[in-house]
Amino acid sequence: MDYQFWHQRWQENRIGFHLPQPNPLLLENLSALSLDKGARIFMPLSGKSLDIGWLLAQGFRVVAIELSQKAVDALILELQLEFTQHQVGELVHYQHDQLDLFVGDIFHLNKNLLGHVDAIYDRAALVALPETTRKQYTAHLIELAHVPQLIISYEYDQDSYEGPPFSVTEAEIHQHYQHAYQIKLLEQVDLSDSFKGQNAMEKVWYLKPKLEK
Repeated sequence: MDYQFWHQRWQENRIGFHLPQPNPLLLENLSALSLDKGARIFMPLSGKSLDIGWLLAQGFRVVAIELSQKAVDALILELQLEFTQHQVGELVHYQHDQLDLFVGDIFHLNKNLLGHVDAIYDRAALVALPETTRKQYTAHLIELAHVPQLIISYEYDQDSYEGPPFSVTEAEIHQHYQHAYQIKLLEQVDLSDSFKGQNAMEKVWYLKPKLEK
């Protein structure tokens, strides 16, 4: 992962990936996870996503990890919640009854620190990572929690736009996850020419864990 790249993006406020409202695709597709109220949802590489506040308002608990301290500071200011703060190994942990926020490298997060989660919502994590890192990331995610996932991805001509967000094809989704999950495409949205001046598709995937042998 190019840590300096993301720190610089946040420092310069070049965060076009940040939506000014909860992601409509989350609102439309969260029910696919069949979660009870009070369920704990893991959001990797969360940024300062307003999806977190929306999930809390629906009665869910959230645990998230983000590389940028600036992003987490902005999120805490937005949510106006009281947190306790701890250093846990290489990570900083902000703790609230409904929300746990970790600041640092996701590869420093382990199962013990994460705790029990009922689902994973990958809003912009997989597509934020270059191809060379995505295999390591997806394997780490399965190791952390083999639970249902909701993934939002983009698919476009990678040669026409450098990214991020990067294009992650259906074939790549299957390559990373088919050994551990049943994979279902829930929705796809034609972005026409609104995505960096070119055609692109935004897709929502539901991943159901396969039973371990």
